[in-house]
Amino acid sequence: MTTVAEVVGATLVRLGATHVFGVVGSGNFHVTNALVAGGATFVATRHEGGAATAADAYARVSGEVGLVSVHQGCGLTNAMTGLAEAAKSRTPLVVLAAEPAASALRSNFRVDQDALALAVGASSERVHSAATAVADTARAWRRAAGERRTVVLNLPLDVQAAPAELAEPPSAVRVTPPRASDEAVAELAALLTGAQRPVFIAGRGALGAREELRALASDQGALLATSAVARGLFVGDPWSLDVSGGFATPLAAELITGADVVVAWGASLTMWTTRHGALIDPAATVVQVDLDPGALGAHHRIDLGITGDVAATARAVRLVPAPPAESRFPTVPGEKAGYRTAEVRERIVAGGRWRDVSYEDEGDAAHIDPRTFSIALDDLIPRERVVAVDSGNFMGYPSMFLSVPDRRGFCFTQAFQSIGLGLATALGAALASPGRVPVAACGDGGFLMSIAELETVRRLGLGMLIVVYNDEAYGAEVHHFGPHGHPLSTVVFPETDLAAIARGYGCEAVTVRHPGDLAPVAAWLAGPRTVPMLVDAKVSAGRPSWWLEEAFRGH
Repeated sequence: MTTVAEVVGATLVRLGATHVFGVVGSGNFHVTNALVAGGATFVATRHEGGAATAADAYARVSGEVGLVSVHQGCGLTNAMTGLAEAAKSRTPLVVLAAEPAASALRSNFRVDQDALALAVGASSERVHSAATAVADTARAWRRAAGERRTVVLNLPLDVQAAPAELAEPPSAVRVTPPRASDEAVAELAALLTGAQRPVFIAGRGALGAREELRALASDQGALLATSAVARGLFVGDPWSLDVSGGFATPLAAELITGADVVVAWGASLTMWTTRHGALIDPAATVVQVDLDPGALGAHHRIDLGITGDVAATARAVRLVPAPPAESRFPTVPGEKAGYRTAEVRERIVAGGRWRDVSYEDEGDAAHIDPRTFSIALDDLIPRERVVAVDSGNFMGYPSMFLSVPDRRGFCFTQAFQSIGLGLATALGAALASPGRVPVAACGDGGFLMSIAELETVRRLGLGMLIVVYNDEAYGAEVHHFGPHGHPLSTVVFPETDLAAIARGYGCEAVTVRHPGDLAPVAAWLAGPRTVPMLVDAKVSAGRPSWWLEEAFRGH
């Protein structure tokens, strides 16, 4: 007899599920086994929170719909922080959540699973019966994919056990993305024609439009930047400023602030991307292009909002006939139009990276400056890498000093600003990036919060480089409250030998206090990398990182 649980698992594989992350309990045992029987790879994490975060990262890096399988009640509540991150990031993710039968009113597993999903911004669906199992499953999957949503698909235990027949999922309805109006396209074209210093800022909604935006930027003399989550999109372009926002280099901040027209392509212009608005000149004309009309002007004032697909809109603007040459803005003889002058190019070459910015090393006999440490790591790690960054005071150092090869080389789960997601993020990103060196950049607080997944990384044989910026504290709180004289005993901890702990998990490990201590990392990178390598970097922590100083000023 085929059951609903088996039908749901088989249907998900037919819809495209290749990997499922989760922790198996009695409630999701059969549906998970059905997924495996259908050909999906099951990744058993040690905590449901790790499963949700890893699936989120896998979806971001691979471009596929992520899939999570959890037990009823407590399995779902354990996963909630990861689900909140995914929902806030509009990650296409399906969460298979077992659920007590409707008649089991006194079940100790009973919670309002619909309300839990909605509370963090996810959607809730349900498999209602044997007759609707295939259609219900397909609806949840396609909603996740088509609307870029996190969807909790509840699987009541009594329905799971019912006999059912496997059928082909119903045909998907073709949905055409919104098209920018001709009037809006013409208005944007006119603004760019008249711009002397245009800047494009690309966000998550522009990840599939690299070449369209580069072509339009070349036509209009625009410089290119990204939000943090889209970092790497314009790698290799000589006019790329890298990230706009708290992680922007001094040069990038100066050039973005000097723009007379700023176009946000699939970027929401949050306080982080604009440094609380300070990066955009009040006199600049601001345009925002987004599929979601509700996103237009939600975080920053705009002068023109365009609802439409980023790539299609950029192509449409290029098709607008150019005005006569004499009416265009003047250019310097021998130099490119707009912001693309020889002087700007020379400045980008000389100071376009954080490592090009001079600084006074603050290391001492027992601690390494996190900038010096990050630069040394960047020189060691092969170019083909995927960098996952946890949240915390340290996060700017790996985010800006570790280079990435492309937009799939950086995974930034920071929409909910929870610490403790970095290790599981790197797990999902690693599985989506075979052949690349996965790098998990964590603070000591976030690493210890999620240390259970170190066993998962070791068990799976992932050659992951786990870098812990260890200041023996919750550094953000130390630097936020310390200057005002508040007691800090609640956020400062004794020294912990994280390298010894990692060896207990079967990993290679090294403690770093000086650049010379990184020699074992170089040897590990040169080898087969069959086990993870943990680097316990004892970093100097005399002041907050620059991005955190900016955040505190904003608050």
